[in-house]
Amino acid sequence: MPDTLFRSATVVDGTGDPRRTADVLVRGDRIERIAPAGSLAVAAADVAQEVPAEGLVLAPGFIDMHAHSDLAVLADPVHLAKVAQGVTTEVIGQDGIGYAPVDDAVLGGIRRQIAGWNGHADLDVDWRDMAGYLDRLGRGTATNTAVLVPQGNLRLLTVGSGNRPATAAEIDRMRGILDDSLAAGAVGLSSGLTYVPGMYADTAELTALCEVVAAHGGFYAPHTRSYGRGALDAYAEVIGIARETGCGLHLAHATLNFAPNAGAAPRFLDMIDAALAEGVDLTMDTYPYLPGATTLVALLPSWIAAGGLDALRERLLSGEERDALVQALDVDGCDGFHGEPADWTTIQVSGVGDPALSALVGRTIAEIAAGTGEAPVDAMIRILLADDFATGVLMHIGHEENVQAIMRHPVHTGGSDGILVGDRPHPRSWGTFPRYLARYVREQGVLTLEEAVRHLSATPARRLRLADRGLIREGYAADLVLFDPDRIQDRATFAQPRQAAEGIAGVWVAGARALRDGVRTDSLTGTCLRAGGTTAAATAAREEHA
Repeated sequence: MPDTLFRSATVVDGTGDPRRTADVLVRGDRIERIAPAGSLAVAAADVAQEVPAEGLVLAPGFIDMHAHSDLAVLADPVHLAKVAQGVTTEVIGQDGIGYAPVDDAVLGGIRRQIAGWNGHADLDVDWRDMAGYLDRLGRGTATNTAVLVPQGNLRLLTVGSGNRPATAAEIDRMRGILDDSLAAGAVGLSSGLTYVPGMYADTAELTALCEVVAAHGGFYAPHTRSYGRGALDAYAEVIGIARETGCGLHLAHATLNFAPNAGAAPRFLDMIDAALAEGVDLTMDTYPYLPGATTLVALLPSWIAAGGLDALRERLLSGEERDALVQALDVDGCDGFHGEPADWTTIQVSGVGDPALSALVGRTIAEIAAGTGEAPVDAMIRILLADDFATGVLMHIGHEENVQAIMRHPVHTGGSDGILVGDRPHPRSWGTFPRYLARYVREQGVLTLEEAVRHLSATPARRLRLADRGLIREGYAADLVLFDPDRIQDRATFAQPRQAAEGIAGVWVAGARALRDGVRTDSLTGTCLRAGGTTAAATAAREEHA
């Protein structure tokens, strides 16, 4: 691998300390020397790439703490959506449902259930346990990956998809599978507590699993039971689990949405500060947008989705539950809809599995229903059945004051929650990290540049226990991003979401250049970052600079 010398770069090192101008020498996959600008004398023959960096910021590569690249990182070697943002590490296995651990009986159902997140990638899933998945990821990818164990998978492998409490024997088996997965190198546990079947777990079951996570030094990353009316209670539940078990807690896409939560961020942050003061090991991620994204099927109440997609199809086709479904969605509010009555004007189709339905993309459920004279619930049912539950949606439900307040908190990190498939996926899939630096640093001053880089690199690296990443330090891995702070700009929009950012001059993963002035190279130096992996040099460097 060629050595690289950055000349006169503005180094924002991830600590939050003031920027400084320096020469930085990368040798192999490590940062070897950092010296005052112009002082690093290296023979030209020893440096294959000298990068003039005057006026450009050199920062640690960004860490996407909430990614849905589980298949894309294997099926799409270019993976431009993330590399072009300066992302060098992604955390996958999110929201309690994923591709490992699995068995032959559950794999097909999982692929159908999360087709709206990951599509139908033409990829042979030739692994079954977590160790096999991590081995596959370790063969060379565009970005590094770290993997969470999905709690919904544990339920599918033991309890099945039914709506009932797990027995003591089933919980014991889940704990065993989780223990094996964490021992293989997974970094923690995720859950999707508004998704089938994870939503059927009670607090005691989650606590029993988090005891295992705590024993491995990992963390719990819950998609909580509500981001609407019940959001604060939902956050209180998982904070209580972390307090009881001593497990690290990372709040996935930490936000407060829907009308009842306008201006509620101070109450949420008071909860966070109280937990931190008690010694709870807590972090959280957000994306810098107001709309959320999910699958249309995920908005259904849990009772109608029990038993899996085939059972759901039979219920919807029979029509026997229609009146109860209308009551749950339009009147009472249900768990799939975060406890809120549905406002169908805010639910917009972003992608379909069946190309024959592509005319629906960009339209709200209210618009689709009005065009056919249906009730919105009936339009929803028709779309779900026609698309085999693969429909993706945007939910226009956020509040800017909450987004800004939460991103200011010191334990905040960046997470795109980026769904890469669909006709018009959420622009956060391509724009999250540049948007932080353009809109919320340069334009609005919500964060300083130094704060933002710390949130996007060092804070997540500490959460992931990556002793040799997240900072620009001698001995650390050379995962780096070079950008123009005056030009960096997200270009992805809701109408045209697959637009790469401007102003990023280069991205390096393990010392190899993965992006050159917006153009992807053929580098595949990313690997699977297993829990506990480090180097003696990195450990010494971190201790020295702690």
